[in-house]
Amino acid sequence: MSPTSIPPRASTSDDVALLESLGYKQELGRRMGAFSNFAISFSIICILAGGITAFPSAIGAGGGLSVGIGWPLGAGFALIVASAMAQIASSYPTAGGLYHWSSILGGKGWGWATAWFNLLGLIFVTASVNFGVWDPFFKSLLAPLLGIDASNAGWLGQTMFIAGITIAQGFLNARAPKITTWLTDFSGYMILVLAVLLTGSLLAFHQGPLQFSRLLEFTNMTGLEGSWWPSSGGVMAFLSGLLLVIYTITGYDASAHASEETHEAAKNVPKGIVRSVIWSALFGFAMIAVFVATMPDIASSVKLGFGFFGALLGTLPAGLKAILSVGIFLANFLCGLAALTATSRMMYAFARDGGLPFSKSLKTVEPRTKTPVAATWTSTFLVIAATMYGDAFLVLSTGCVVLLYLSYVMPTAAGLFAEGKTWTVKGPFDLGAFSKPIAVLAVLGGLVLAFVGVQPPNQKVAWLVAVMIALLAAAWWLFGVRKSFQGPPARDASDSVTDSEADMAVDVAPGT
Repeated sequence: MSPTSIPPRASTSDDVALLESLGYKQELGRRMGAFSNFAISFSIICILAGGITAFPSAIGAGGGLSVGIGWPLGAGFALIVASAMAQIASSYPTAGGLYHWSSILGGKGWGWATAWFNLLGLIFVTASVNFGVWDPFFKSLLAPLLGIDASNAGWLGQTMFIAGITIAQGFLNARAPKITTWLTDFSGYMILVLAVLLTGSLLAFHQGPLQFSRLLEFTNMTGLEGSWWPSSGGVMAFLSGLLLVIYTITGYDASAHASEETHEAAKNVPKGIVRSVIWSALFGFAMIAVFVATMPDIASSVKLGFGFFGALLGTLPAGLKAILSVGIFLANFLCGLAALTATSRMMYAFARDGGLPFSKSLKTVEPRTKTPVAATWTSTFLVIAATMYGDAFLVLSTGCVVLLYLSYVMPTAAGLFAEGKTWTVKGPFDLGAFSKPIAVLAVLGGLVLAFVGVQPPNQKVAWLVAVMIALLAAAWWLFGVRKSFQGPPARDASDSVTDSEADMAVDVAPGT
């Protein structure tokens, strides 16, 4: 049976009715429109975060080709995964997102495992972003402007700084949701403006010829001084370089986790997911291509590590450098804010179904702000704890890629087998005949990505995933979770959307 495509509901009351049809009551405040939903994913992706902090990993793998070919290839894969997710999100727009989809399409055990991978991945992505706010954006860029020497801050100074900004993000999420939404919207515009300003400034003030030809030059930089990667063959060097774009363009499931706070969620959530990937891919590629073309040479830049960005900004006038430094610092703080929003909503949704220890407390919603306060502060504490590890950034950045993309492909794989069987009614975002081919590509690509992500020097991530799988299996089979965990309200996957929905089209243009 071929799934039918039905347009989304058009009013808040219809959103509430759709949520109730999925077994949940409206508790969170619906304050987001189409742009706000897009902005939360776009802010988490934040090309000014991963596009800068993960850049040394790409250039230190396959040289310029890791950007010139690696970025379009990786971005194309991200769009494939995002499209598959968007289709499912359109059918089941709930805060649980991936976890809820996996439960409906693949069973409660599959959903429970998806939830743990997704939640830990979201904690890691928030922690890695906030670690980057400290180093390099505060430590190397902003602190010197303020006359502060942060080079000798040590572990304690680092931890106190990251804890401070994370607590500030937690406070905004828990107590000021309207301000948080406004800041997230503002962040969407700010990222675009700063990316254009940074790219244009590097081009305008560059001395000498622009070396765009480097984008098509493969140089195996693995094993060389400054490279993040041990010596490896050309194929693995190129695949390792793909982690730049994959780390940067991730976290777009945030739009799904904000479903219960979004108007016309069945339409606007899939649009938010897909748009965030497309616009991040386009603006991100333009920015990092200019990085490659304007740096003195590849080898010296690899040796600089994070310092490459300070060297690039050093070519700019002092005033312009200061503006960009402050703006990029703020953009990364707001990226962490959006990531914490997604993390707390995921935790709330999982606790609502009894999937976490202390679920009764974690699922509570503050009546005045209509925010999951307990889940927010618990997420804040866990993010801080994750950054206290010694070589945190490398482990966190790679770990979040592996964990999140595993959680992305799990509902996609379930949907591949459920489509046309138990999943017979879709929302307004329908891939049609391309649905199953896209799902297959997403699953296969996700498995390849997971394999690359645990290769040296990321063996710790492999151990993390292995231990996590072992603990989940033990909890499910040995400690009775499969009997005690009820999962989401039992629903037939064919009942996700009803015929009473208003007639509206879906597009992926940048406007609302």
